Amino acid sequence: MKVSLIIATYNWVEALDLVLKSVQNQSELPDEILIADDGSKEPTRELINTWKEKSKVPIVHVWQEDKGFRLAEVRNKAIAKAKYEYIIQIDGDVVLHKDFVKDHKRFAQKDCFITGSRVLLLEETTKKAFQNKKINFGIFTKGIKNRFNALRFPLFNSFFKPENSPIEKMGYRIRGCNMSFWRQDLLDVNGYDEDFVGWGREDTDIVFRLIKKGCYRKKVKLALIQFHLYHKENSKENLEANHQLMERALSSDSYRVKNGIIK
Repeated sequence: MKVSLIIATYNWVEALDLVLKSVQNQSELPDEILIADDGSKEPTRELINTWKEKSKVPIVHVWQEDKGFRLAEVRNKAIAKAKYEYIIQIDGDVVLHKDFVKDHKRFAQKDCFITGSRVLLLEETTKKAFQNKKINFGIFTKGIKNRFNALRFPLFNSFFKPENSPIEKMGYRIRGCNMSFWRQDLLDVNGYDEDFVGWGREDTDIVFRLIKKGCYRKKVKLALIQFHLYHKENSKENLEANHQLMERALSSDSYRVKNGIIK
């Protein structure tokens, strides 16, 4: 099984540098890295070009013009360019445990997609990470929240089966920064709905539609470990409009969107 790793980013060079460093440190590397760039300026391009020269695997820079928060659209562009059958999706502000890719591959299963959680680094811990170029964190690291999520014990998940429960009961706590899919499943639902503009709900929407298609959700704990770098919250001014779009997906009989990868 070959893997495409998609990293979403926007104008945060220091964070992306640490993320890419943690990707190169993986016990099992992805087969390619696609950086889904929602309109970053020249410093991000320069950093990516530097990493292209020293990366152990190919890096593809997928850039779109900055017209506001259009994460759904740039992720679709990266999915369309991905070469391989399995896609791991993260954000450009999460440092990966060395077995992150290995764990996603371990739990991959046909007709399933995977969701994971994250460990939150506090502001001071994040500052020190930037100063020291640190990518190694663990359950005993000072200045973290959600500490339990830093514990790695993959066998824990053998006690649980994938979920295909009524989608209304799943709630909205889907983390797009830690997910993986079969590329064909994403193409079948036509990817993300690009009507989502601004922060929020685009990840929940695609999960709902994948379940409608017949995919199962594997919610993995004590593995797929990532450490989220502290930053101020994004603007949520479009959240209500995006919530209404998500409700539309819930009430629709179709799992395929019109404004997706293929227009």
